[in-house]
Amino acid sequence: MQITVIRHLPTEWNKQTWLQGRQDIELSQVSDELLEGIEDNQKVLQKLAPFDIVLASTLQRTHQTANLYGYKYEIEALLDELDFGPFEGVPKQKLIEKYGEVWFENPRELVLGESLKNLEKRIVMFLDKYQKNTNILAFGHGSWIRAMISYANYGDINQMNKIDVVNNACITLNIET
Repeated sequence: MQITVIRHLPTEWNKQTWLQGRQDIELSQVSDELLEGIEDNQKVLQKLAPFDIVLASTLQRTHQTANLYGYKYEIEALLDELDFGPFEGVPKQKLIEKYGEVWFENPRELVLGESLKNLEKRIVMFLDKYQKNTNILAFGHGSWIRAMISYANYGDINQMNKIDVVNNACITLNIET
């Protein structure tokens, strides 16, 4: 299975380094630089097309991003961002200060608003659900994408917080199912 994931465009909370999680934050104004990034990514997507299915999480920032790319999409809750619980609306640094080494070395052991084991379970459920598709495009979120990359490369999500995925990143993974 080939899955191409695009992290949603920036929100005001991204600019403040605040964790959004399940908060349904809309995109901030799209700059010319971001529009150029979309154009560059679209050239990559044209080479990868056609897609069997195009998906977006339940959160509006992924819908708005997919719309700016010109894609019609199906909503998939398994793509939703990690629920950060009390850390939503708080700078990411506060979470790192509290959980430090565990956040980077063994995040599967953390429970925030959602356990990270559940995030990993959602990734496995996603892969199972879409295993008959050979070419997927998904508009998603930073933690989910980092967890998917870690799972695809290492067999679990424990490396996810050592991976950087910026807003509007376009990443293609080939996953054995």
